[in-house]
Amino acid sequence: MGKLRALIVEDDRDLAQLFSMALKEAGFETEIAYTGDSAIEQLQTGEPPDVVVLDLYLPHVGGKEVLDRIRSDARLEGTQVIIATAGVRAAELLHDQAEIVLVKPVDFTQLRDLAARLVRQKPS
Repeated sequence: MGKLRALIVEDDRDLAQLFSMALKEAGFETEIAYTGDSAIEQLQTGEPPDVVVLDLYLPHVGGKEVLDRIRSDARLEGTQVIIATAGVRAAELLHDQAEIVLVKPVDFTQLRDLAARLVRQKPS
């Protein structure tokens, strides 16, 4: 297995950097998309990520639409999704469409450990 890849979709730049550091510590190469439309573009054109950390409240295109695109794209069927959102109600509505749902504030160590565990459990 090659290097693990993660896409962080988060419009808060400080939080995106924190998530990136946590995932790098877990052994991932990371990319960041600060808007929903740029996330969709990266998902369509780039190498499929192993994990996507997805905020639901994003500029231009919302996280729910990004999640719908991930789940409907055969290229991304192996991609695991961690929703990280401040919206408790939205998180409850989407919990069955993601592997993990975290309500902000998200703890650095928790994100690092959960992402690493997700990929270890992923069927080959």
